[in-house]
Amino acid sequence: MARAYKGMYNFLNKYRKYILMIIDTIIAVVSYLSPHIISGIHPIKLEWFENTWYIYTIIYIAAFIVMGVYRNIWRYAGIEDIFQCLKASVAANLVFLAFTKVFDIYIRYYVYIVSFLVSSFCTMGIRIIYRAIIITGDKDTKKLSHYTNVMIVGAGQATVAILNEIQRNNPDNYLVKCIVDDDKAKIGRKINSVKVVSSTDKTPEMVEKYEVEEIIFSIPSIDKGNKKRILDICAGTKCKLKILPEVYSLLTDVGSKGVIDKIRDVQVEDLLGRDPIRLDCSLTKKYIQGKTVLVTGGGGSIGSELCRQISSYSPKELIILDIYENNAYDIQQELLREYGKDINLSVEIASVRDKKKLYKIFESKNIDIVFHAAAHKHVPLMENNPEEAIKNNVIGTYNVVQAAHKYKTDKFVLISTDKAVNPTSVMGATKRIAEMIIQSYNNHSETDFVAVRFGNVLGSNGSVIPLFKEQIKDGGPVTVTHEEITRYFMTIPEAVQLVLRSSSMAQGGEIFVLDMGDPVKIKDLAYKLIGLSGFEPEVDISIKYTGLRPGEKLYEELLISEDKDQIKTNMDKIFIERPKEFDENELFELIEELKKAADEMDTKTILFLIEKLVPTYKRTDNAKGSAGSSANIA
Repeated sequence: MARAYKGMYNFLNKYRKYILMIIDTIIAVVSYLSPHIISGIHPIKLEWFENTWYIYTIIYIAAFIVMGVYRNIWRYAGIEDIFQCLKASVAANLVFLAFTKVFDIYIRYYVYIVSFLVSSFCTMGIRIIYRAIIITGDKDTKKLSHYTNVMIVGAGQATVAILNEIQRNNPDNYLVKCIVDDDKAKIGRKINSVKVVSSTDKTPEMVEKYEVEEIIFSIPSIDKGNKKRILDICAGTKCKLKILPEVYSLLTDVGSKGVIDKIRDVQVEDLLGRDPIRLDCSLTKKYIQGKTVLVTGGGGSIGSELCRQISSYSPKELIILDIYENNAYDIQQELLREYGKDINLSVEIASVRDKKKLYKIFESKNIDIVFHAAAHKHVPLMENNPEEAIKNNVIGTYNVVQAAHKYKTDKFVLISTDKAVNPTSVMGATKRIAEMIIQSYNNHSETDFVAVRFGNVLGSNGSVIPLFKEQIKDGGPVTVTHEEITRYFMTIPEAVQLVLRSSSMAQGGEIFVLDMGDPVKIKDLAYKLIGLSGFEPEVDISIKYTGLRPGEKLYEELLISEDKDQIKTNMDKIFIERPKEFDENELFELIEELKKAADEMDTKTILFLIEKLVPTYKRTDNAKGSAGSSANIA
């Protein structure tokens, strides 16, 4: 029986056009005969019938050909295709009616009506049956080849769009086995023939029952708490997880073709357990609009996001400065694709170490705002190359600050880090020195100099998440430096949003501190990423603890505290650190000595001068290891 069915499926699939034309010819003849059969009049006895039946058939088939009915792929047919078939039937019958009137052929009116009804019903019915056979055959064919059993979480409109798209175009070879949803009224019902089998709490049981290999989270609009709860349940299975983005990112595409392409892998930020930070953008827009803005390190992870968000606020001109031409080119092309002629964009390939080039750029451009994101940030690498940290993070910052001061830029914003707080690394200490430079210049400059300090951003260049993903892809092990190590995390768009908002309220001299939420164990991140990838931690993918790296802290300093060192602002997520006293003259004298020591690659002197400049700098005794053994957590 199965073999016969498969043979029918293959035959229909191969000769579908000609088979449908033959069937439509038979339908046309039968529909023209039917009114006479119904009325009890034998049509063969009617002289006019012998001369008109073939004319009706020819007109009927011609209408279907002209209107493109036979070009449709009926396995993917939808309501539009059914209506097209109906319109072709209407057109055929109207043309035949006109023909009989022009040539004065007498036919009773009920013949036209009954013929139209029968032909329309039969042609559409045949195609629905044909589609059912083909779809069933497709499913049987999949069973003979590779396919992926899928569960969908959520029984809303987005799921309808996904199921429709799978029927039309299914590049991933999905076979949707079931749906889970917490709406009790939907449990037991079907969406496009797929049953809603249970609530989300029973996901593991349903995964086992239906042999599910992949789960698609299809609830675009859901609060962060429930989203985390459901995703945590899904992560406990061995299924690979994918997610439909939030509804605002889909815009008008929900329910349209291509919704499958919008489904992405679940990311760790989906599991942060808090709502994304969203601020009133009107003040930021007022701050940026019509201004000439320079972003140093504009091709990096933070710098490129700064460029994206700045571009959305209609600056007079955006200048991207980066030493790495590929990074600068990528963000340039992205912005041009997005905004086209609506953005005035220029790219400068230059190093912040090149003072002459910086001065030339500032001289030629009337720059209003500088966002200084260019920096070396990889902790272990800077421990092994302290002279490079000095040249880039200290001298580079000093150069840009001097240029902004000389050419009277309105505002200068330094992108700093939590590692500048009681630093244990060269990288952290150099960022603290950079903060001291801008605070000092703010005391005697027309330019407002400020710094914005935050912790780790998910997915930034050199961060732990991309490394974990690569290690999982390679089969493990996933390397974590210490079982108890924790970090504060925020998404790149969130961090940049807060940077822009902080800088818009700055008066000069402030070090803004961003509330990063609760700290997260890196070990927990590793476990979640392994689970989200469809593997079981310590079974399929092992975790290896490599020990703290040079300059690395077990716990970062709390960014937000209620003590005397923090000043609240009118923004819940933004605080200001009270300025700390230091000797400005000594600062710049020691910077000149640092520059000389860096040029001579005198590591001993560099470390001595750093300790002198930053009293809170405490070198760690972490044994030096391979900088590549684990990613920078930054």
